[in-house]
Amino acid sequence: MDFRPTEEQELLRRSVREFAETELRPHVMDWDQAQHFPIEIVPELAALGLLGILVPEKYGGAGLSAIDYCICIEELARVDPSVALSVAAHNGLCSAHILLFGTEAQKRRYLVPLARGEKIGAWGLTESTSGSDAASMRTTATRAGACWVLNGSKTFTTHGRVGDVLVAMAVTNRAEGRKGISAFIIEKGTPGMTAGKKEEKLGMRASDTSEVLFENCSVPADQLLGEEGQGFTNTMQVLDAGRIGIAALSVGLAQGAYEAALRYSKERRAFGRTISSFQAIQWKLADNATRIEAARLLTYRAAYLKDRGRRTTVESSMAKLYSSEIAVKAADDCVQIHGGYGFVKDYPAEKYFRDVKLTTIGEGTSEIQRLVIARQLLFRS
Repeated sequence: MDFRPTEEQELLRRSVREFAETELRPHVMDWDQAQHFPIEIVPELAALGLLGILVPEKYGGAGLSAIDYCICIEELARVDPSVALSVAAHNGLCSAHILLFGTEAQKRRYLVPLARGEKIGAWGLTESTSGSDAASMRTTATRAGACWVLNGSKTFTTHGRVGDVLVAMAVTNRAEGRKGISAFIIEKGTPGMTAGKKEEKLGMRASDTSEVLFENCSVPADQLLGEEGQGFTNTMQVLDAGRIGIAALSVGLAQGAYEAALRYSKERRAFGRTISSFQAIQWKLADNATRIEAARLLTYRAAYLKDRGRRTTVESSMAKLYSSEIAVKAADDCVQIHGGYGFVKDYPAEKYFRDVKLTTIGEGTSEIQRLVIARQLLFRS
């Protein structure tokens, strides 16, 4: 395998990094403090192709590879993990679900404006009583003539309030268990669908996370996404790919935290010299740099296999598990190296520390990743 990036990938990284440094970094703490979803930068994200990264050009997207996608998410997360999370959810969940399983008519109607940034995508799976145990969801969809009627709720939905297009899973046949779950496309403004509580979050505060409520929400039958009863199976396939995005986000966040710690260690003086000259600090930096590079390679390997049409269940889970957990360590060390200044908002350390924990929870907890990996290893043997 050739590990060298292409000229196009180097240019892509520079372009996204420049955008993140100039358009995101000056506002990161203000957006975080206000829990403000930066809708004002959506046109700029769209102009860079960041809202349709994996979508083919015929549907208005950039038509880039999975490795390119990782580069984009990584560079955004290096500066603002909240924006990276929003871009990942828009691309890797909502748009990806429609791209993989939508009809041609659905792709033309929904995927094109999503890829162009004309609409924001949301994806609803988790409920208050069904997180990792997604098959126990309570939201139902009942056939009523030419429509489906949804009742229930989703929680922890990224873009639950600001999203224009929501892909939501619901039970269409309780007796069939996992084989009785289907997916639906619901447009903002559909009667019976409303935004519920906006979550007050520890981190990733500029990425909108809210409840979505359904009360006799009627959608036309042609807004069933994929085959009836295949929603759970399709969701697992979407998550396989989505976990690569969260792995890339984790790598980018870890890189940002590491760079902040490195920079501070060269500036801070103690006992007559910079703290970077002390072995204790040097070893933290060396260990983090090594772990980040290993996580990046795991993530790019999963993306490489995805680009070649391979199933990546194990590789995606390994990348997501390892990258998220080393990112937690990088953020922790960033705070430690900053000392007291790592505990205050004048420096970026505390925000990385708050943001990073979601990476071990979202799109499958670390415990679920270990379960997925173990089952695949046992099944293969």
